[in-house]
Amino acid sequence: MKRTRSYSRATKQALSLFGKLIRAARVERGLTAVELSERAGITRKTLRRIEYGEPGPEIGTVFEVATLVGIRLFDLDDQTLAMHNARLDEKLALLPKSVRHSPQEVDDDF
Repeated sequence: MKRTRSYSRATKQALSLFGKLIRAARVERGLTAVELSERAGITRKTLRRIEYGEPGPEIGTVFEVATLVGIRLFDLDDQTLAMHNARLDEKLALLPKSVRHSPQEVDDDF
C-alpha cells in the first residue's frame, strides 16, 4: 500500500509556480511538450506532472527541465555559484557529520 505524503501550502504554491514558469518558458521557446520531454529524457507524462506542479518527479529531473528551457535555478552567475558552493563545502566539513540527541536520563530518585 502506497503511503500518501502531505505537503504544506507553501510547498504546493512553490511547486505550482515553478511548474508554470517551466511551461511558460517552454512555450516562449516554441518547444512542444514532446520535444522538451525527449530532450530531457523523460516521458511526456512526467513533463506534464512537472508543469502542473505535482510533487512526485525527482528534483534533479525538474532542475534539468528548468535548465533546458533557460530558467536559472539561482540568481547567481556560474563563477559566483561555484564560489558559494566551495564555501558551503568548507562549512560542512567543519560541522558534525550527524546530529544525535543525547538520551534522556531517567529520574529514578524516589
